[in-house]
Amino acid sequence: MKLISNNLTNGQPVPAAQAFAVIDDTTHVALSANRNPHLAWLDAPAGTQSFAIVCYDLDVPSRGDDVNQEGREVPADLPRVDFYHWTLWNIPASVTSIAEGSQADGVVARGKSGPDAQGGMQHGLNDYTGWFAGDADMGGDYFGYDGPCPPWNDALLHRYVFAVHALNVNTLDMQGDYSGANVRAAIERHSLAKAEIVTTYTLNPRLA
Repeated sequence: MKLISNNLTNGQPVPAAQAFAVIDDTTHVALSANRNPHLAWLDAPAGTQSFAIVCYDLDVPSRGDDVNQEGREVPADLPRVDFYHWTLWNIPASVTSIAEGSQADGVVARGKSGPDAQGGMQHGLNDYTGWFAGDADMGGDYFGYDGPCPPWNDALLHRYVFAVHALNVNTLDMQGDYSGANVRAAIERHSLAKAEIVTTYTLNPRLA
């Protein structure tokens, strides 16, 4: 399989339009356009019955002690964990692209609704659900795509994987647990092949 995009280039930064936030000289960060990227794929294997998309950050700090704290920096050698930004499945086998902005266009406080998405597809919870838990203004269930917003004081440039899987089932039977990790595990159990683009992003002016 091959994955292409009008917005993303392997090894290059995610464009500001596809990010949740951008650098702000006064407040460190400001909300951005938060539009899902265009993705298109080809050369799916025989037996493909549907497609699924997974997007995740490989480099989220495993501890939050220093995250976004004035006068401190998250050390580059801190162990890292995955942070899920997007899962989308039940994409019909006849569909081979997702248009820019079709699944997300702007930051929605308290999150977009789900799991039902347009065209009979479904999308899962992303990890902003946990990040904003308890926040009076932003707390809620964040379904679908929400783009990069790494800590503004992280010494490490973050890597973002955008992967499309060809699946051997028409639909994934997801019941109840729509977390990124659970959805990804279900997708990988039925994956015949995948193609991916790995991008980068930072909100640390020193690395930008």
